[in-house]
Amino acid sequence: MVVISVLDSDDIEQADLRGGRSPWFTRSDQPFRPALRESLKCDALVVGAGITGSLVAERLARQGLDVVIVDREWPGRGSTAASTSMLLWEIDRPLTQLTEAYGFEHAARAYHASLEAVAGLKSLVLQLGIACDMRDKDSLYLAAGNTGAELMEEHQLRQRAGLPGDFLDHVRLLETFGITRAGAIVSPGAADADPMQLARGILRAAISRGARLFEAEATQFEPAARAVSVGLQGGYEIEARSVVLATGYVMPDIVRSTVQTVSSSWAIATPPQPRNVWKDAALIWENSKDYLYARTTRAGRIIIGGEDSESDIEPAARDRLIPEKSAILARKLAALWPIANTEIEFCWAGAFDTTSDGLPLIGPVPGAKGVHAAYGYGGNGITFSYLAAQMIGDLIAGKSSLLLRDFALDRDGPSAD
Repeated sequence: MVVISVLDSDDIEQADLRGGRSPWFTRSDQPFRPALRESLKCDALVVGAGITGSLVAERLARQGLDVVIVDREWPGRGSTAASTSMLLWEIDRPLTQLTEAYGFEHAARAYHASLEAVAGLKSLVLQLGIACDMRDKDSLYLAAGNTGAELMEEHQLRQRAGLPGDFLDHVRLLETFGITRAGAIVSPGAADADPMQLARGILRAAISRGARLFEAEATQFEPAARAVSVGLQGGYEIEARSVVLATGYVMPDIVRSTVQTVSSSWAIATPPQPRNVWKDAALIWENSKDYLYARTTRAGRIIIGGEDSESDIEPAARDRLIPEKSAILARKLAALWPIANTEIEFCWAGAFDTTSDGLPLIGPVPGAKGVHAAYGYGGNGITFSYLAAQMIGDLIAGKSSLLLRDFALDRDGPSAD
């Protein structure tokens, strides 16, 4: 047996994953989380109790498995609390770029899986009756340059793939949304929500199905033929037939990938201004590498984020930039939507991992039998989290999918240009 220690994440705490304060912290109800005081056996151990771990645990518990969830800190108060929770099915990498990298069939398969994931998540929230301010939304994908030619090409390829959406030229975009850009693609099927309430609602559903949540820290893994023995801080062990790593942006040493990059993102939220929001409060994002993104809340706040950086990733340095980045985002909001009140009520920053192809890392961990990874990196984090729960649930049940190859941890991705 090989003992694989988790060393990278030892000194990373939830406060390191985000700085400032987001609107989601105004609600602070927490699930009961006793400390683990004995060794256990279970069918499935989920490491991490944020949105990804909660979705995985709910799915596995629904399959009738004996599920244990461990987290060393409070559920959802790490990266989940910093999310802007724009539930897009459109992937960070345009379909045209994914097609160039992997071929049309592979690229279209990823897009359709993402589209189905948002629909599945909305259906699950409705089925479970989770109060998380989830709303169906269109997405508005804006041209960042002086021409809409790139977006027209993207739209045509999406049409070939059978994906929904319409292209708006400059005139139609201005007439319909009052936004001055060279063009845009407007697409149905997106959503937004309160990420903390969503994560906790899913976690409560998992617990109601029999999953057990404990405060504990996984420190080492011993994969064996029939089970994985997971050592915990304090000396206890959990033996599980399957282990799912849902540790968000704290990637342990057991997981190795050459396509993942750490970065930071910043966001602001205005006071409620329901009369000042754009048509249908569509989710807005830009066709650019460090794109701007914007949404509203049910109360009418405008949230705008971006200014992503791969250099300012150390927590203290990232957080020192919050005032500067907030001022930039307020100016960009004024340029995008001039009637907005750009007063800043909340401002925050967060760790934001991406992959060079915009796709998640989902599936078996190479060299560690019985251990699976669920990392929904990129701008589609929550969408990919739901997809990870479905894929890993199916995999544990003995089903396979071409997506496991597409999202493999050891894949060779395209260069991040």
